[in-house]
Amino acid sequence: MIEIKGKILSNYRFIDLFAGIGGFHIALSSFGAKCIFASELDKFAIDTYIENFNIEPFGDITTIKEQEIPQHDILCAGFPCQAFSISGKQKGFDDIRGSLFFDIARITAFHKPKVVFLENVKNLINHDEGRTLKVIVETLEKLDYTVFSKVLNSSNFGLPQNRERIYIVAFLKKH
Repeated sequence: MIEIKGKILSNYRFIDLFAGIGGFHIALSSFGAKCIFASELDKFAIDTYIENFNIEPFGDITTIKEQEIPQHDILCAGFPCQAFSISGKQKGFDDIRGSLFFDIARITAFHKPKVVFLENVKNLINHDEGRTLKVIVETLEKLDYTVFSKVLNSSNFGLPQNRERIYIVAFLKKH
């Protein structure tokens, strides 16, 4: 874990969708949040996640009913980027991997977490002339969230790589 003195998220529970080896898990746990659910398909990523966090991720999020997911404050998802990447075919929502965002929306609509925290490739901004990001933002806004997005480069945060990613953070509006 990252050593953080103030555990400002110690009363928060999060879920980790498309968990990979646990990047979101490390960040949020370092601030005191508790992971109560994870999902991942890749066998090697699952093995690593279990080894690192002693939590076995559930499998395919498309087969998991939202009612089976525990109530949570923060939903994290580094949803698959191949459908939006300049390195791929850029089929977007027409690619099954690209349509997985709508499973995030399905879970968000049911649970209404306080925060939705998403990560993807920088090209998501330009994909389909910006329409893909617009659909994501509008979907979250229709679910009553205020949405912010920004491209950040990991090299600007002390990491030994030059990797630009888009981060989308959505906050549930107060009623």
